[in-house]
Amino acid sequence: QTTRHRITGIRTRGEAQFVFVDTPGFQVKHVAALNRTLNRTVLSSIADVDAVLFVVEAGRFGLDDAKVLALLPSDRPVLLIAHKLDAVRRRTDILPWLKSMQERHPFTEYVPMSAPSDADVRRLFAIIERHLPEQPWFYDEDALTDRNDRFLASEIVREKLFRLTGDELPYTSTVVIDKFEEEGNLRRISASIVVERDAHKGMIIGEKGERLKRIGSEARQELERLMDAKVFLELWVKVRSGWADDEAHLRSYGYE
Repeated sequence: QTTRHRITGIRTRGEAQFVFVDTPGFQVKHVAALNRTLNRTVLSSIADVDAVLFVVEAGRFGLDDAKVLALLPSDRPVLLIAHKLDAVRRRTDILPWLKSMQERHPFTEYVPMSAPSDADVRRLFAIIERHLPEQPWFYDEDALTDRNDRFLASEIVREKLFRLTGDELPYTSTVVIDKFEEEGNLRRISASIVVERDAHKGMIIGEKGERLKRIGSEARQELERLMDAKVFLELWVKVRSGWADDEAHLRSYGYE
């Protein structure tokens, strides 16, 4: 439940170009403007693609999974991707689960896999390729995403924010890039972490500012690896009461 925007990842292999559309998680628990916006993004993304990868843990299927499954189209291929196969003790346990999944939806293919396995990933690419339409590539061969470095910087800071605060921080927190400057091999980035309450601000800053320092340090290190450049990262925490239920604020923060 951390992805907030429609993000395109691009991988070109041989004669095929794969354009993966990663959507926000479909929201079933919250009804604020933020969540309605995220759900619209999910539905519009599903309508635009040539095939759907429905990813679940092998042997598991919950109520939230069922709600997402109900959204999937019946007029295009839907592949059931059963990941974390390495965590299943006995492979025979998967058979009754697979039968129950096929009763839930007419999946085009069933792909058991473990994401860290290169062989499994290569096999997945080969299976997906069979369902791609023949048409010119959309992107250059070496393209990785349609998002720029400024956007990736906000995502990386936000990922560190949620990982280092855990369940303490409410879902209604976001990161806004205030400044992104390139000076040769140096990137100067200033970002605001936006929360709804003063108490949330304290959670992020932590005792003597230690948590905010760690968020900044880990984000900076990852940005330097990603951009292959020196990064100067400055973080601020700002309180904007009710921003997640305010359409104007959402637009100003880049939510479609």
